[in-house]
Amino acid sequence: MKFLLVAVNAKYIHSNPAIYSLRAYAGAKLQQYVELAEYTINQPMEEILADIYERKPDVAGFSCYIWNWRLIQELLTELAKLLPETDIWLGGPEVSWDAENILQKYLQVTGIMVGEGEATFKELLETYVRCGGAGEECGGAAEKQRPGGIQGLSARAEAGYWNVEAQWKKIPGLYLRSGATPPRAQVKLDDIPFLYQDLSLFENRIIYYESSRGCPFLCSYCLSSLEKQLRFRDINVIKKELQFFLDNRVKQVKFIDRTFNCNYEHAMAIWSYLEEHDNGVTNFHFEISADILREDEIELLGRLRPGLVQLEIGVQSTNPGTLKAIRRVTEPEKLEKIVASIGRGGNVHQHLDLIAGLPYENYESFGRSFDRVYRMRPEQLQLGFLKVLKGSEMWERAEEYGIVYRAQPPYEVLYTRWLSFEDVLKLKRIEEMVEIYYNSGQFTHTLPFLEKAFSNPFVMYEKMAEFYGENGYFKASPARSYRYQVLFAFALKYDEKREAVYREFLTYDMYLREKVKSRPVFAVDLSGYRESIRDFYQEEERTRRYLPDYAGYDGKQLSKMTHLEPFFWPVWDREQVAELYESTGTENTRNDRERKAEFVLFDYRRRNPLNSEAETCHVVCRQTENEV
Repeated sequence: MKFLLVAVNAKYIHSNPAIYSLRAYAGAKLQQYVELAEYTINQPMEEILADIYERKPDVAGFSCYIWNWRLIQELLTELAKLLPETDIWLGGPEVSWDAENILQKYLQVTGIMVGEGEATFKELLETYVRCGGAGEECGGAAEKQRPGGIQGLSARAEAGYWNVEAQWKKIPGLYLRSGATPPRAQVKLDDIPFLYQDLSLFENRIIYYESSRGCPFLCSYCLSSLEKQLRFRDINVIKKELQFFLDNRVKQVKFIDRTFNCNYEHAMAIWSYLEEHDNGVTNFHFEISADILREDEIELLGRLRPGLVQLEIGVQSTNPGTLKAIRRVTEPEKLEKIVASIGRGGNVHQHLDLIAGLPYENYESFGRSFDRVYRMRPEQLQLGFLKVLKGSEMWERAEEYGIVYRAQPPYEVLYTRWLSFEDVLKLKRIEEMVEIYYNSGQFTHTLPFLEKAFSNPFVMYEKMAEFYGENGYFKASPARSYRYQVLFAFALKYDEKREAVYREFLTYDMYLREKVKSRPVFAVDLSGYRESIRDFYQEEERTRRYLPDYAGYDGKQLSKMTHLEPFFWPVWDREQVAELYESTGTENTRNDRERKAEFVLFDYRRRNPLNSEAETCHVVCRQTENEV
């Protein structure tokens, strides 16, 4: 008897902890009957279908989410044609809240595991094993001779071999064609075995880890708000499992706790352990509520190795009416202070989220929310769009709010009483600009300067989206290196008199990221500085004053492995952006070469672990009279 658990992930680097948890909880004796199969939504349906067919499962269980439900629906239809005797079960958030309708629509589906699945799956698997073995009894009736081929147990039940459905009705947490069985009591997290004994299965993939389930908050758009009980894994068990990741030098561990820091003692114990046992390599990702962080938590975070921890902070909106409507408990003023405090440490990556399409948030209101969060200067700012999830309060009140959303997953908002579809399209384009120019981390010095040319950051990205549309870039997206040139053209359209300064900002940002093979067209002509640059590397070959880590390399090799660039404006000084902008507002700024060049050395062997920018230092170069 083979029970195949199927996961269809959004990307190859993702894994599905649910199916691993189901198998682990089933126990050693039952695991021999369980096989796992992971695919991605980017694979052709035919390829996935063929692989499942060749595995010839007696039972197939699909883990269903908004990102894979459309593909799974296709698989359900075709799989039943190829393996008509295979029982098909579904589970996951996408099917738990609409089980009756799904069973009515897909007659080939045997049943649905509702909600938390570990204990339910174990009992279901036990039933299949007990009823599926030759000569074994099920519900008091011995199995007769197995009909030809592999035949699903439900089909055999219909043929009168045993009443298997009577056994299923005794299992809590199922939805059958006869109706729902009693609700399933929640398992203790300590009873769920560790999922990652064999790390070879997760090579080059993100490791997901769960130290708690449930959420104390009641956000109306989120399914976690429906899970009433908040449960935690034993801290000693957690430490042992974290040490396993640390000992194996796993690249990244992503905690899937809904609000990791909702319990102060729990969060402090884990962060303190990571501080004490840091291996210098592993990164840990946490989703938190920043405005409930205490001073000692912020202080602890400030002591961590740069890159050890990254925080995802859901802001969603700063509109008071919106926050009240979605039951979101947030203090924007407190949040601003805490994000700034963490940011000053320069060691923790902060990812802040906004959601467009929420109640009482129109285009202008969203722009104000954007500006407020943008000015917190997170490493990443994600503009998401409301997903109306089945079972959520937002799903139940969508008509009341005038929220119209897509009929198919991911059920994304089309328009609301406050936000038109035209507004949604504009925000989609702005989202793309934020992804390309802000979240890419390629323009960390240019953007704060460019913002000064506009009334606020939201307007800048709005105009940037218009510029992209006018030049056809949404249809033919510029290559990564060409985006610098596009941003240069955009800057000149709105602030041409500061052309010379934009040239230097973009040059500085580009060389912070990489030693480019072809010199950018907007960069200054180096022909007058080649002698000084050559002299510097020849001197460095002798003294190793600035590049002590490059022993054994001659001056020519050093010049290929690093980069030396002359600048006339202090584009590296983020503290003086406003002053620099004001001082460069005259018409002669375009060709101002009266300032003495200051040379910056970009060292690509040493990089900032938070943003991968090259380490820089200012060097003294001998300049000829022509260069000065």
